[in-house]
Amino acid sequence: MTDDAPELRASDADRERVAEILRDALAEGRLDMEEFEERLEATYKARTYGELTPLTRDLPSAGTTPAVSLSKPPAPSGSWGSRIVGGEGSSSWAVAVMSGFQRKGRWTVPRRFNSFAFWGGGEIDLREANFADGEVVINCIAIMGGMSVIVPPGVEVVMRGIGIMGGFDEREHDMSPDPGAPRVVVTGFAFWGGVEVAHKVTKAERQRLKEERRQEQLDRKSARHELHAARQDWHHQRREERARRRHGDY
Repeated sequence: MTDDAPELRASDADRERVAEILRDALAEGRLDMEEFEERLEATYKARTYGELTPLTRDLPSAGTTPAVSLSKPPAPSGSWGSRIVGGEGSSSWAVAVMSGFQRKGRWTVPRRFNSFAFWGGGEIDLREANFADGEVVINCIAIMGGMSVIVPPGVEVVMRGIGIMGGFDEREHDMSPDPGAPRVVVTGFAFWGGVEVAHKVTKAERQRLKEERRQEQLDRKSARHELHAARQDWHHQRREERARRRHGDY
């Protein structure tokens, strides 16, 4: 929509473009249903660009992103501080020889956790863990075996391991850790084996995100129905108006 010639008559296509922006704004939570309905009604009644322009002036255009910072928002106050508890860890080592081990769930990671796997494997899951310090070291020795270190999103990871015919790998490196989040240093040695670090959310968080996406889809569907009904009503009113004009009711 242009501000250069507000007196120019708007077309049906112009009104539909404005309606689409309003629908997206409703689905994204920028407008509530009452605001959406008011602006949509005004859209279909608008005759000129000057009447349409104010309806979307405070909204991003379709297909564009508002000029705001794309960096990760700060973590809520105390969200990480409550998990850095100090003291000693509840478990400080793990060994797997032709077998496997797991450290997961709610436990306290010590300042240094040592693990060893020979012809076996291990999983060190920090997603629900507390931390004895703001920086912890996970030392992994993998001989013809493998280990997986799982950290929640927002945690900074530093890889310092050495691999010989093996390797240390961090999947989906988090470039912007949360303020106040702990720092996890992964060190050790891999020979004919490997150590992998992955950033994952918990099952409960994954379910919550799934529910949010489902609700967003339902909101979009509802908004489309509202838009369709409003469009049909507007076209019906226009047909009645033309009929009255033809029969000389004006």
